[in-house]
Amino acid sequence: MKEVLEHTEDHMQKCVSALSDDFASIRAGRANPAVLDKIRVDYYGTPTAINQLAAVAVSEARILTIQPWDISVCRAIEKAIQTSDIGINPQSDGKIIRITFPPLTEERRRDLVKEISKMAEERKIAIRNMRRDAMEKLKGMKKNSELTEDELKQAEKKTQDLTDKYCKQVDGAFEKKQKEIMEI
Repeated sequence: MKEVLEHTEDHMQKCVSALSDDFASIRAGRANPAVLDKIRVDYYGTPTAINQLAAVAVSEARILTIQPWDISVCRAIEKAIQTSDIGINPQSDGKIIRITFPPLTEERRRDLVKEISKMAEERKIAIRNMRRDAMEKLKGMKKNSELTEDELKQAEKKTQDLTDKYCKQVDGAFEKKQKEIMEI
């Protein structure tokens, strides 16, 4: 019983932290180095993350600077950013690449909120599916006489408490990101 609960809680925790990572990669109008995390640069035939090839820093509220350690890769980084889906064109002087984040329009803000709302709901569905799987395992254990009726009820309550806890964390992360996006 304890193993089932620990396994379920571990998976729910991973689900919430993955959501936080996804939210970090969404552009909210201000410079955020996490926006570049999914972009890969072809570095001598190997897809490599930008933060492994260069120093990425926030120089001003809406400007990211990327300073490659190997200047020869500057053009490849610039090209990778242009072909990515972040929708921003980088400016380069041959040594440093600058990415200026334009302020978001009201319509774009609403679209982003819909997008993160969908992501949050998908995570909550995943958490509820984990609850269902745990409940099925516990009922199977009861059927095999590994658990008593009281232990089953107690385990089901703990599983529901875990589900509620992690759904609240998802809601909290969503509200925080929504507030960040809608902030002007």
